[in-house]
Amino acid sequence: MTKIIKKALIKKTTVKSVKSKTKKQTKIIKKELEPIVLQSPRGMKDVLPVDQSYWEQVRRVTEKLARDYGFSRIDTPAVEFSNLFNRSIGEGTDIVEKELYSFTTKGGDKVALRPEMTVGVVRAYIQHGMNVLPKPVKLFSTGTAYRYDRPQTGRYREFSQVNYESFGEQDPILDAQMIQVAARVVQTLGIKSIQIQVNSIGCPVCRKEYKSLLINYLESKSSKLCIDCKRRKDVNPLRALDCKEDKCSQVSAGAPQSIDHLCEECRVHFKNLLEYLDELDLPYIINPRLVRGLDYYTKTVFEIWSGSEDGRKSSLGGGGRYDELVKAIGGEATPAIGFGLGIERLIIEMKRVQAKPYRVPKPKVFLAQLGDLAKKKSLKLFSELEKSGVLVAESFGRGSLKSQLRVANRLGVEMTLILGQKEALDKTVIIKNMVSGEQETVSMEKLVDLVKKKLKTDNVVVYQDHTNG
Repeated sequence: MTKIIKKALIKKTTVKSVKSKTKKQTKIIKKELEPIVLQSPRGMKDVLPVDQSYWEQVRRVTEKLARDYGFSRIDTPAVEFSNLFNRSIGEGTDIVEKELYSFTTKGGDKVALRPEMTVGVVRAYIQHGMNVLPKPVKLFSTGTAYRYDRPQTGRYREFSQVNYESFGEQDPILDAQMIQVAARVVQTLGIKSIQIQVNSIGCPVCRKEYKSLLINYLESKSSKLCIDCKRRKDVNPLRALDCKEDKCSQVSAGAPQSIDHLCEECRVHFKNLLEYLDELDLPYIINPRLVRGLDYYTKTVFEIWSGSEDGRKSSLGGGGRYDELVKAIGGEATPAIGFGLGIERLIIEMKRVQAKPYRVPKPKVFLAQLGDLAKKKSLKLFSELEKSGVLVAESFGRGSLKSQLRVANRLGVEMTLILGQKEALDKTVIIKNMVSGEQETVSMEKLVDLVKKKLKTDNVVVYQDHTNG
């Protein structure tokens, strides 16, 4: 009797546990079946294959100029500790107050997605003791940055930048060279019509007096300022000078100019910079309202704008000197200057002026195969041709020879290599001239050399393999 009761209890418990498990599984299934939003988040976009030729052109041009001007590449994380940006960029800036993607990790660390590249590079410069390297230390970087801003043309919440930074020299010749590099990048990409805007916002010594004058002026015009600039005038008054609101633009037009209140050192520095720019024949103007949006800038600030006959202009990037930043975040006092260019903005302008993107080399040889044995042999044959620097196209997976030859015709190759069951057994390959239609059979051993000989030298794309020393 006791055994029967026990069995009954076990059955009831099992039924209950099965029921409870079923309910849990149902909940899990319902959660998994929530609809997926098949689009990228607002302000973030995919770079599709159709646009990759423009991105490749930007990568090639910027990397080549970095090498030519003596910059070494550095890559820093997209995530840094939040206070790195708060202290260096400035508490009163739009970036820190409104646009920073900050969050707490599962381990309790307060971190943020980088809103720009310079601060991370400076942190790496200090952390890895680069101050002992011969000066100037020139660093080049590319990557994505993030700002929670209202998306619009050329401005995204996730965007890409190229950055050039130089540490250890305060001579204005470095400022001129940086501006020269920025202009070279833009013009080499095919954006010929540019305008360089420059200004000097002084050093902490002379800026103190200038800020006081500016605050008094903004106080007198307070009723005409937008809400943000009313708040900025005490915390970060320089930001009011480049506010895009119409009423603030009218106020800033009559504001005291920083170049009229420079100390002797800053005045001489700016004068020498302009003389270097004149020597370089660079198209620049002095823009007294140009301050840039970050607290760490000192002395020189500049921006690169595209110009056009119809009057349309757009900012492609900019930068300036930041002589106090390295010390501010824990390093030794180090003069420095740098700039960044927005890749998306560059590409938009390249398309507008119909600049040429990178042209991907087209294959001159097509490899066709027929039959299981030929299919196995073709992979090795493709690899041997590729290692020898011959750019080859193929259509592995296509069954019929006819369909593969259609692909070869569409690609406009000069010759097709045909490997069938018989050829695979005989260790031979048929070479078909796609222009004349002539065919010849050659041994696999002689194939690579013969193909290279038949192709004109300029049609052979050689890929240098650096992995073998």
